[in-house]
Amino acid sequence: MVKFSKELEAQLIPEWKYAFVNYWQLKKHVKKIKLSRKPKHVSESTNFDFGRSIFDPIRALISRISGGSNHAGNNPEIIQVKSRISAGEDGEEEEEEFEVYETELAQLFSEEDEVKVFFEMLDDELNKVNQFYKTKESEFLEIGEILNKQLQILVDHKKVIGYRRRKNLAAMFGGRGSGFSSRSNSSLGRNSDFSESQTEYCESPTESQTDDVIAALEKNGTNFVNSATRAKTKNGKPKMAMRIDIPAMTPTRTIAAVTSMLWEDLGNNPKKGGGGGGEYINRKKIQRAEKMIRGAFVELYRGLGLLKTYSSLNMVAFTKILKKFDKVANQQASASYLRVVKRSHFISSDKVVRLMDEVESLFTQHFASNDRKKAMKFLRPQHHKESHMVTFFVGLFTGSFVTLFGVYAILAHLSGMFSSGTEASYMETVYPVFSMFALLSLHLFMYGCNLFMWKNTRINYNFIFEFQPNTALKYRDAFLICTSLMTAVVGAMVLHLILLSTGFSPHQVDLIPGILLLSFVLLLICPLNILYRSTRYCFLRVIRNIVFSPLYKVLMVDFFMADQLTSQIPLLRHMESAACYFLAGSFKTHRYDTCKSGKMYRELAYVISFAPYYWRAMQCARRWFDESNLDHLANLGKYVSAMVAAGARLTYARQPSQLWMIIVLVTSLIATVYQLYWDFVRDWGLLKLKSKNSWLRDDLVLKNKGIYYGSIVLNFFLRVAWLETVMRFNFGMFESRLIDFSLASLEVIRRGHWNYYRLENEHLNNVGEFRAVKAVPLPFRETDSDG
Repeated sequence: MVKFSKELEAQLIPEWKYAFVNYWQLKKHVKKIKLSRKPKHVSESTNFDFGRSIFDPIRALISRISGGSNHAGNNPEIIQVKSRISAGEDGEEEEEEFEVYETELAQLFSEEDEVKVFFEMLDDELNKVNQFYKTKESEFLEIGEILNKQLQILVDHKKVIGYRRRKNLAAMFGGRGSGFSSRSNSSLGRNSDFSESQTEYCESPTESQTDDVIAALEKNGTNFVNSATRAKTKNGKPKMAMRIDIPAMTPTRTIAAVTSMLWEDLGNNPKKGGGGGGEYINRKKIQRAEKMIRGAFVELYRGLGLLKTYSSLNMVAFTKILKKFDKVANQQASASYLRVVKRSHFISSDKVVRLMDEVESLFTQHFASNDRKKAMKFLRPQHHKESHMVTFFVGLFTGSFVTLFGVYAILAHLSGMFSSGTEASYMETVYPVFSMFALLSLHLFMYGCNLFMWKNTRINYNFIFEFQPNTALKYRDAFLICTSLMTAVVGAMVLHLILLSTGFSPHQVDLIPGILLLSFVLLLICPLNILYRSTRYCFLRVIRNIVFSPLYKVLMVDFFMADQLTSQIPLLRHMESAACYFLAGSFKTHRYDTCKSGKMYRELAYVISFAPYYWRAMQCARRWFDESNLDHLANLGKYVSAMVAAGARLTYARQPSQLWMIIVLVTSLIATVYQLYWDFVRDWGLLKLKSKNSWLRDDLVLKNKGIYYGSIVLNFFLRVAWLETVMRFNFGMFESRLIDFSLASLEVIRRGHWNYYRLENEHLNNVGEFRAVKAVPLPFRETDSDG
């Protein structure tokens, strides 16, 4: 059975961590009370212990019964919890007032300092939980009211657009427009009067009545550009208009937003006059608005669920800690205090539950065609059940991989594949493809290790990455993908050697790596719901967001994946080599200088080496644009310095000279110091001078502090692996490629090592400032033309 402290730690919401009951501190204090009472009992037993007697068990039983009867009698309660109303900081607004609990101890505990401190701490925790819960409850109720208003505006606009569409169709066929039904009478929170104030319309409105419909909508803040009933300012502009703001989440919207902003800066009035331009609010915008409001309802429901979990976890925490106190103090103090806890706001209030029911009802009605089962799939996604078959196949593929790799090593030695005669052809054609798959598999293996460690140390990675619980990849799944991929790759390598040794021509055998690469690409984009389709499509979607940075809004998973790509530049270079040989037909002609002698190939090497750093820099620029946080510009500088260092090393590899060696040393040193500082201080949150853990941070997940110091040293040495490119050891082609592959593998291992601490710091300190409940942008807003 899992201890409650572990369960509480596993379900903590990172952003709300300090608002939870400090269960561990209270537990420590109960132990202090136990230790403070222990010497007294020891001394008593020392003074009166004259040896054991056969009557001792009977005396103990009588003592326990008499003690229980005293506690169960009519004695006054040993604690009394009183409440008073306290105002907030300003004390002016009524909403700032909240109930404060204070415990008074009876004579039994009045002289025990540790007990006094314990109940003072308990009162502070109860007041903290109540205040936080009340604040969050008010926030969610306010969001509920806003969403209800947004939903009502959406329903009205859909009806108007539907009416106009039916009217246009009727005009085409010589008929009359169909009726305009009344507004749906839905409400959320305290906004029920909004829907009751709407006007009902007749079933066959005339053209003049259409203007009445729009006029009725305008009374609630909704206006159309072509409406003749709009109130005007002195300059002839509309006083207030209802705009649909679609956030710049995609490239087209980002470009449109930037273009509109520049146009407004240049012309100050992009739409002069109110006459032309067509209908302001159209069907396409309404569809986008509907999708935004639906997402906002899902996020609101998720937030309410988190607050409900917060309430239940804190209630269990109070119950557990009071029972521990009763056991130590040999008293029944928990019953009195728990009655007060159950009457407190975070338990007694039912507003969150009622709001969740209303959200379910509205979501089912407006976004799921009255299909509750469909609605709950959006609101309550089910967790994916782990299967033991996955573990079985992981073991199977691991054994197969080890066996095949042993066979490959024996065949390569017997066939003399790495001898000087055959070394060049094999290294130029087969090595890039197989090493690319090997690096990818290693990265998957490290990610599986990350998932395993995050789960074991209760880091809520699904919550941080915003993964769906029912489709999120588990560590067993990552290991299965890794082992099956490597088994297929090593199997292809063995088949390649066997066919070569049996007399097949090289240009026929060298198609095997190409077939393997093509099969992998087809599997990645396969539309069938097999082999982790949701994960494959999520990966493709994230890669799309990265490649088109800064046109897409940056999420945590986007820049996390972009950081992974900065460690996979050798893999991207191998992709370049493989693509060049396939496209140039080098597998048939075996002219290995076809690609490397080309100017485009050499220039493309710079582009590939710069691309991951450029994408990451553009993500930092986009986050700075969205959040106006200068830290993102400082992070951008880190990736710019890495680009300069990578370019200098590439140039030095082609033009070895004393000058370029100095340039490489200077640029690489600057980039490395920049990266190490960001790793340790910003991403990992370590090297805090005033931390209670020397040179670390106050909050640590791992109990062994030596692991953190070892990780700092390891990360430092792996960061300076670029020194090998400056030393330029003279090896043969096979040894040189083996060293390159080893260095690339070490960088992948360093990145996997970095991943754990980066997410640990995010879990503990929310360094990325990602909120537990996202503030979803809403489409409809009023704009003042005079402003």
